[in-house]
Amino acid sequence: MAEINRHWHQRHRSPRMQKWQHRVLDGIPHGGPLRLDRQNSFRGFQNDVQHAATETYLITQLALTLLRYLGIGSRWISKFLLLCLYSLFLMPGFIQVLFKYYVSKYIHRSIVYGMEPRNRLDLYMPPNCDDDSPKPVVIFVTGGAWIIGYKGWGALLGQQLAEHHIIVTCLDYRNFPQGSVSDMVADISTGIGYVCQNITNLGGDPNRVFLAGHSAGAHLAACALVKQAQKEVFEDAAKLSWRSHELKAFFAISGGYNLPNLVDHFHQRGLSRSIFLRVMEGEESLPLFSPELLVLSPAFQEAVPHLPSISLFHGTADCSIHHEASVAFGNALQSVGAKVTTILYAGKTHTDLLLQDPMQGGVDDLLADILAVIHKGDDEAKAEDFMVMKRRRRLVPEIFLQLAHRVCPF
Repeated sequence: MAEINRHWHQRHRSPRMQKWQHRVLDGIPHGGPLRLDRQNSFRGFQNDVQHAATETYLITQLALTLLRYLGIGSRWISKFLLLCLYSLFLMPGFIQVLFKYYVSKYIHRSIVYGMEPRNRLDLYMPPNCDDDSPKPVVIFVTGGAWIIGYKGWGALLGQQLAEHHIIVTCLDYRNFPQGSVSDMVADISTGIGYVCQNITNLGGDPNRVFLAGHSAGAHLAACALVKQAQKEVFEDAAKLSWRSHELKAFFAISGGYNLPNLVDHFHQRGLSRSIFLRVMEGEESLPLFSPELLVLSPAFQEAVPHLPSISLFHGTADCSIHHEASVAFGNALQSVGAKVTTILYAGKTHTDLLLQDPMQGGVDDLLADILAVIHKGDDEAKAEDFMVMKRRRRLVPEIFLQLAHRVCPF
């Protein structure tokens, strides 16, 4: 439950901005998870410290869980050392992003969206917004190999998009072993439904809601999207909390969509076959959670018109999930008549698109391509997007970015 102290900040915003911010936060249904904190600033500071400690404990647990399932061998010792170097080189950027994540009055953390453990989301509101017009909304699902996924991984993208007058929600969800793939998809579907149902209360435009995911998050979001489209055909649509065709577009970044083709690859990368199959609820369940195979099945044909336009993004130097995964999914979608675009980035790794490129400052390709879809047909917004991106400052020296690219273990 987020407690937000804004008494001091209200004196430093324009009257129009104050009106918009109050409309957004006070519009959330009474008794909901997001509320104004009427305590003093010291109480707010205490809450932030407690929240930071809780989040640090959770991240430590995730890391230890991952190590427990991967085992301790020479391969993983070397990968761990590379990860330490990689994190060290990007540390100047991480510190700046985390500082803003914890102190910004426009970021509201850990809003409850469901009844299950870790059903929380982070809300990123556009800063310095002087108009009351409804804003586009991006629902982002972070990755983490289905084991160490965490909503905080989307902090950099959330902050970036918010600078372009876009509301961003980053969903957290149960990871293995707390839950298996069906639990993860269910959590994400619940989170999407929560955002869609509260979209106007959040100041968002219900006609401009976008779904996005990265890596395992792209896979899980695709599963939720495809399964929801099927429900709209075979179940009572009036009972659904959201509808796939109401989404404006889906952005899938560096994901894998055919699980049977990924088992051996992940095993060679260190995620053992036995663990992967436990995450995915057994070998017989792999086709049931493979969006590429689902859209090709005869039973899905009636659901194809319910899909929004889909954009697949992938780096050609991605070793964690090869870019052929996005190409194959794009071909499958195209073969059944879905609206799809596949964009490949030459020489980009699994993390370049979301970390190294944004930390370089200026215009980065992925953000530009996402904004081009969100602001399609709005030439004024596109021109402003370009100017905002050009002004973005560098977070990490170039030499550190190059070194991080070389040692990246992903």
